[in-house]
Amino acid sequence: PADDEASGRTTVMLRNLPNNYTREMLFALLDGEGFCGQYDFIYLPIDFKTQACLGYAFVNLVSPEVVPKFWATFDGFSGWVIPSRKVCGVTWSGPHQGREAHVERYRNSPVMHPSVPDHYKPVLFEHGKIAEFPQATKTPRAPRTRNYAGASGSSRAHWSAQIAHRAAAAASGAASAAA
Repeated sequence: PADDEASGRTTVMLRNLPNNYTREMLFALLDGEGFCGQYDFIYLPIDFKTQACLGYAFVNLVSPEVVPKFWATFDGFSGWVIPSRKVCGVTWSGPHQGREAHVERYRNSPVMHPSVPDHYKPVLFEHGKIAEFPQATKTPRAPRTRNYAGASGSSRAHWSAQIAHRAAAAASGAASAAA
């Protein structure tokens, strides 16, 4: 994007990630491509039913100056650490922009409930190291199902549908922000 630094935006959405990518694989990929310490928030949404990523992630970069290199590196990227034909696309995140907006978005979210495994949750970073997510300001509502590894039935399907619905809403917001 030609106006990225001038816009002050720092949060991007990586699209078309391999569905078997994990949060840790994404951390390693970003660091391996030279971005260690250049991002301070990552969220890789997971489908609780399949335990697979939904194929996209939100990444907040530490400054608008990092955006052009990040965008150039990952828009069209296909050098995954696992076999995949997927080609990554980069768009702006919308409507949430910046680390603080994402902290406020997720700190009271059901995904932050104690019953949710840590590897399903958003992560904050400081100087390239995982940092503690701020405490919730109210008790997060428990997800509909707590047995992620072996849950079955409609409650798990309902929770997955809720996540998918939120993902679609976020994606449409990102698409309209990119237009």
